[in-house]
Amino acid sequence: MPRVICAGHVNWDITLRVDHLPVADGEAAIQHQTGAGGGSAANVAVALAGLGIPVSLLGSVGDDDHGRATRRELAQTGVDCDPVQTVTDGETAVKYLIVDGDGEVMVLGQTGVNEAFRSGHLADETLAAADVLHLTSQHPETAARLAERAREAGVLVSFDPGRRLGQRDYTATLALADVLFLNDREAAMALDDVTDHGAETVVLKHGPRGAEVRAGDETLTHPGFPVQTVDTTGAGDAFAAGFLASRVQGDDDDEALAVANACGALAARSPGARVDVSWTAVAELLGH
Repeated sequence: MPRVICAGHVNWDITLRVDHLPVADGEAAIQHQTGAGGGSAANVAVALAGLGIPVSLLGSVGDDDHGRATRRELAQTGVDCDPVQTVTDGETAVKYLIVDGDGEVMVLGQTGVNEAFRSGHLADETLAAADVLHLTSQHPETAARLAERAREAGVLVSFDPGRRLGQRDYTATLALADVLFLNDREAAMALDDVTDHGAETVVLKHGPRGAEVRAGDETLTHPGFPVQTVDTTGAGDAFAAGFLASRVQGDDDDEALAVANACGALAARSPGARVDVSWTAVAELLGH
């Protein structure tokens, strides 16, 4: 069975559902509050596990209640947490997700120790046993070294830099990525450079307008699925998980794009960063 390693942030998310997103000096009413595990790498890992893909997670948490709760949640979903580092004198990263009635999200973050892990914390034998290394937003030097090691081991490199793309220099990792995920905002910043020097496969996420895959001279598109949006948190992570799960099982880009859009839609219609993704739910949206 193909195996994926996800590397990046492991957080604790506190989600505040509000009546509207406030403007500067404004105020909104909190309608509901929940706490659960989050972080882009962890979210992708959980979705992959839900799709039956063996997955390991490289990240770091604090030796605190949030870190222990996060580990328990991940282990219960079937994610291999052995590579996750526990920092004894640090705190688990906490993100405050403010979500309005239309599912739009505003994020406030306390970084904590979610970038305390380094490339060396991933054992050579764990990397060698994988088919894909999926990198998410993390320290640029760590991402680049992990990508280099994966290339040396013959492991496909997937990269979803996320909203920090404009704030950090990911040039080295972009040049080493085989598959790159970008949303519209990120593509506006990096697509030209990537097309000239980077990934063989670029997957562009257009939110409710679907997505496209650009591979060489070929472009494939999928319109997405019309769903009632509840919360867009983690939808991009579920999308990436769906694309990778489909690809490692031998599907072509066209099918992988459809599966990815289905997983993103399932996440968008559910509250929170984690969603119960399964092949049964995906098949219902695909009409299979």
